[in-house]
Amino acid sequence: MTLKNKKKLKTKSKKYTFIDLFAGIGGFHIAFNKAGAKCVFVSEWDKYAQQTYKNYFEKKEPDLFKSGNFVGDIMSVDVKKIPSFDILTGGFPCQPFSQAGHKRGFKDSRGNLFFKIAEIISIKEPRAFFIENVRHLEKHDNGKTFQTIKHIIEDDLGYSFYPQLVRASDFGLPQHRPRIYMVGFKNKKIQFKFPEPIKLQTTMSDIFGGKVDREIGYTLRVGGRASGINDRRNWDSYIVDGKRRRLTPEEGKKMMGFPKDFHFPVSEAQAMKQLGNSVAVPAITAVAREIVKTLDRHYAK
Repeated sequence: MTLKNKKKLKTKSKKYTFIDLFAGIGGFHIAFNKAGAKCVFVSEWDKYAQQTYKNYFEKKEPDLFKSGNFVGDIMSVDVKKIPSFDILTGGFPCQPFSQAGHKRGFKDSRGNLFFKIAEIISIKEPRAFFIENVRHLEKHDNGKTFQTIKHIIEDDLGYSFYPQLVRASDFGLPQHRPRIYMVGFKNKKIQFKFPEPIKLQTTMSDIFGGKVDREIGYTLRVGGRASGINDRRNWDSYIVDGKRRRLTPEEGKKMMGFPKDFHFPVSEAQAMKQLGNSVAVPAITAVAREIVKTLDRHYAK
């Protein structure tokens, strides 16, 4: 083996650990697994989302479930009992800040879940975090909500804060799905740069296996199913080969970038709700890999 190859081995990524909060059906989990990290704790309160999560991950990572580190409501968890970890991840509930909800923000009890994230970071002191929310978080309450989050992370917790608007279509998927991604590091000297967008790799015609007049589809969301094709609330109906078709969970799964072996043990209505609440896996994966690379550059021995 050459000296050059030995150097490469020394800087190869270690097995970072992460926790998956507000886990939904595991989009962050899949992404960070792809980036070479290991999940040590999961929190998801919805019983149907729990079923889907377990259906995919339990056979792959049985120890995670046997250890008692797959839990429900994070608000009832003693933070000190959460295993040590390197990276905190999670898409905290977006409804309090979204157009689809009532935009109540921190006045909504779900909006206060951000403060639980802050508590966990304060007590467990991970090396990094990666959280996401809807784009309207940035403008909610004339920007005060976002400034509060930024202040807590930078001033109260002492972490860096890198926000970026990212679209699913920036990373190969045929839906816009704009979201605010927020990344930060305990060591503020660490510089972070979000990955560059790539060309669209899949179109709606690929999703349906027929001709669709839109390359990029509507953003998947929780409500509004079965609305008319011309209804402004429509997000699940398309004209395919001249005929109206509605998205199925299998097609929605492709639009979100979930793997082929990912299956739903719940009703179609629940599956579509879960997809609408989930994250664009390829976009999350691209950022996860960049976080791991960034940690490698700083911590590699």
